[in-house]
Amino acid sequence: MTACHRPQLCCGPWSGEEALVQESTPAGPTGPAGDRPSAGGGGVPRGLTSLGDAIGAVLTSGPAAGGLTFGLPGLDAATGGLQPGRLTVVAAAPSVGGSLLGLAAARQAALVGNRRVLYAASGPNRSDITRRIISAVTGGDYPRLKQGRLTEHEQHLAQQLVHAPLMIDDGSDLTAGAIAETAPHVPGLALIVVDRLQAVHNPLLPLSGDRLPQASQALAALARTLHVPVLAVVDSDSPALLALLDADILLTLTPAADPSQVQVTVAERDFGAISSAYLIPDLLHARFLDAAAAPDGGTDSVGSPPRLGSVERELAEAALPYTSGARQGLPASVTHVLAALRTALTNGDQEALGYLAPSLAEAAATPRQLPDTDEGRRLAAALNAYATAGSADTIGEPAAVAEPAAGAVHGPDGADEDDEDDDREVLAPGDEQDEPEGAVFPALRILKDAVGRSKMHPIAVIRTQDRDSGPWPLISEDMDGEPRWVHPDVTSERVAHTRANGKRVRRDRLQLPDAFGEGVLCLIDRNGSYPSACSAVPLAPNKLLHTGPLEAFDKTQAGIYLIDIPPWNHTDMPHPLGRIIERPDDQGRVWVTTPHIKQLEKLVREGHLDTAPTIHDSWTGKANESLFKPFYAAARQARAELIETGGEPYKTYKTRLSIALRLLWPKRPEQRSPFWRPDWRMSMVAEASVRHWTTAFKAVREGHTLIALRNVDAAVFFTPNGTPPATYRTGTGFGEVKAAFIQPGEIIPEGDD
Repeated sequence: MTACHRPQLCCGPWSGEEALVQESTPAGPTGPAGDRPSAGGGGVPRGLTSLGDAIGAVLTSGPAAGGLTFGLPGLDAATGGLQPGRLTVVAAAPSVGGSLLGLAAARQAALVGNRRVLYAASGPNRSDITRRIISAVTGGDYPRLKQGRLTEHEQHLAQQLVHAPLMIDDGSDLTAGAIAETAPHVPGLALIVVDRLQAVHNPLLPLSGDRLPQASQALAALARTLHVPVLAVVDSDSPALLALLDADILLTLTPAADPSQVQVTVAERDFGAISSAYLIPDLLHARFLDAAAAPDGGTDSVGSPPRLGSVERELAEAALPYTSGARQGLPASVTHVLAALRTALTNGDQEALGYLAPSLAEAAATPRQLPDTDEGRRLAAALNAYATAGSADTIGEPAAVAEPAAGAVHGPDGADEDDEDDDREVLAPGDEQDEPEGAVFPALRILKDAVGRSKMHPIAVIRTQDRDSGPWPLISEDMDGEPRWVHPDVTSERVAHTRANGKRVRRDRLQLPDAFGEGVLCLIDRNGSYPSACSAVPLAPNKLLHTGPLEAFDKTQAGIYLIDIPPWNHTDMPHPLGRIIERPDDQGRVWVTTPHIKQLEKLVREGHLDTAPTIHDSWTGKANESLFKPFYAAARQARAELIETGGEPYKTYKTRLSIALRLLWPKRPEQRSPFWRPDWRMSMVAEASVRHWTTAFKAVREGHTLIALRNVDAAVFFTPNGTPPATYRTGTGFGEVKAAFIQPGEIIPEGDD
């Protein structure tokens, strides 16, 4: 990065700030309109804008048209981004981290957006700024970087920043007038950051003390003159001082009730406080992280978009030349996952983003040579930014809390009718303990007893030292095979909705073309998909052995298999492997569990697939389909008894049922579960997905129109009103369904977001 030396411009007898204010004052008479000279009299008329032109400018402004953001989704949603022509002041007491927001905006504009930034540093010098940027981008410890010690990986990432369009001015005589002299001569300038205005007078720093009000007026005029955003940081949150500053937008940082967070209050001139956001200080790496939600569990405002990170959006845009096929040079697996990212962002699918994150993080963390072109450099910068954000914000963690899928039908009170099907509840300390005597449904004790009584002497827990080798790193959440599919002629969107209890959420809405004719959407919700799958899920109770390539699937074995993705030409049904096909390796192969292998074999026998997939590798053991059957039988009986009771007993039953099944594969090391068998967990979920898909496929073959199949229990059909597909059995038992009907275009009702 290089310093930008201010040109020596003559401003007449005025000082820098005075000249800038003087230049921003309209020339000519300032009396009433009737006293102004007319155009015919030789005067210059005022510039007028019609309401239509103003509306057009508003509609094309903001992030959608290339506006600038902080790269912190919650804050960007609260502020609407950094608007051209406006002065935004970040106010924070010393040590709260106000300068980090200036750095965040500069990094996002220059490193991610490839937009030119003038960084006017009054206080920190260019070395401080550079080290903070490198620390934030590489994830390296800032104190260590101050000592000049970078790892090889950090040096590699830092080298990629050499050509970033970020210009630093840290001159000791830095004034608002000097910034105004320099800025017009910076080509393509998109953002000005002033770090910082110092409340306490310092004779060596012109931007300090009682000169701040005049300086802020000059910076506000500069923003309007150049029509670029100006972001200035002030090291005080004193209301008296802030009232003297000429801020269009004021962001005040204060400690939150949660000591790990900082609250940002967003205020606008003439309106006062309009919104707020929460950030997590990561001072070790000189940056803020986005807090997903306010500490009180608040949700997005109605009408606001889902909080999708701008880092992901930039990555999808930067990758477009490659995912569209216009440019070559990326491995097939990387191209595929970047294309899936763009689709997820377009659909506003946070759940898909969560599951794509591990592959994206892997792609971003792997150094690769990209063409030395604008497109190649932009993609490299976007991958680099994602790698940093991924390590900082834990975007790479698979979503432990799944959003409801399109078509999910829920109970009238707004709570999910079958929480265990969606597996949304997060494990908490103590969940791994057996239920007390007299519990409504001691699910964990029943599951442990079922496994312990097996004559095959199952291995319920794989030793910690063995989990990083063998088959275990090959198993992922994506092996569930959930369809997450919407008919190609149907448009799916997420819309804001306020529930009867006042909670603001987002819902799915499906728009059908007129060609579908008359009909309604029939919403199908399967009861107890996961525990129902336990009735006969094929899995290996003992250790998985490396059995390598196989000439054919052996029904006596169960485990995981590496196969080619079989072609699927039915446009009226999702691929039988569901989302598994979204993450192939470089050779286009995927790992699947036994339920999906058996499903493909059946489709071959029925003539829906030409040939069974080749098994290129495998880890298997002797199969057993009855290991969980006692658990299934107990859960089924308890449901039949408790569903009539309802209320708290039934809710407790569902909660403990969900916890027991999730404890098959606890993710946190501190979770002392009696199980650690990811193959068991994913085989059970895959079995539920296969049964769900198979029933929907049968309905389609009988002439019904499937609109959406999104997870293991929800389906949407287009049918005459009051007539669900006959292939489904309605009722309250496991495997039976509930059916509801809505008009096309209505939101899918109820459920938590």
